[in-house]
Amino acid sequence: MTQETAVLDKLPVSTLSKFSLYSKKLAAGLSTIGEGFYLIYRHGLYKNPNNPKNTRYVQYVCRRLCEVFNIEVQVHGTIPHEPALWVSNHISWLDIAVLGSGARIFFLAKAEVEKWPILGNLAKGGGTLFIKRGSGDSERIREQIAGFLKQDIPVLFFPEATTTDGRQVKKVHGRLLGAAIEAQRPVQVCVICYVNQHGEMDMTAPFIGEISFVDHVQKILEMPQVTAHLMTLPAISVLGHTLETLTEEVDQKMREGLIRLQRKVLKRLPEPSE
Repeated sequence: MTQETAVLDKLPVSTLSKFSLYSKKLAAGLSTIGEGFYLIYRHGLYKNPNNPKNTRYVQYVCRRLCEVFNIEVQVHGTIPHEPALWVSNHISWLDIAVLGSGARIFFLAKAEVEKWPILGNLAKGGGTLFIKRGSGDSERIREQIAGFLKQDIPVLFFPEATTTDGRQVKKVHGRLLGAAIEAQRPVQVCVICYVNQHGEMDMTAPFIGEISFVDHVQKILEMPQVTAHLMTLPAISVLGHTLETLTEEVDQKMREGLIRLQRKVLKRLPEPSE
């Protein structure tokens, strides 16, 4: 008997079961990431990462990631196929897998994501746009998004500019919404709510506080099954809107939509966060 086997034999059954589940998820996750890189290089996605045809590969990898992390995605409403600027509340890096599994879209992410181990390269190869918040980069990104929208390429960004615990929507920053006005494309609002097996809001999925990305991935791998509820709202036409009025309407619709979704999928509404 090896020393490692002796140590495992002394562990409680529940601990061994948890370790086994963690190991299986980790192996499946690494396999899916490897599959994602294979698709990127096999089909040359890195040569033209923003080609709209690439979104089918992005959607496939996102669905596989949801399977790996034991996340069941339930869509409320109809996923539209019309080109639009998508916006959503932001709870976790898992949002990308959830949204990408439901809709064929490109993503806008904060610049730090590009530097994340492995997943940053995968996101870059899949066509993610990266932006440095609070810098002049946002103007360049707005113009780039408008260019995509004019070519009927859908793009999503998180207008709260940060993650939350999912209880409510923070202030919407609407500078990039100007891309929809410039391209004369609608804004597609959607909201996400993570629910655990007890019908309560899941508090493992949120990527908040001082936890590192690596540590949060470990927590997700140990997480029991969670249902990610994704609800789409009616698209907002930009006709007659200024940037200010469009931002106000998006903010209002996101807040109302999240409350409506929570009432639909939670056994009890959460207390508002401070």
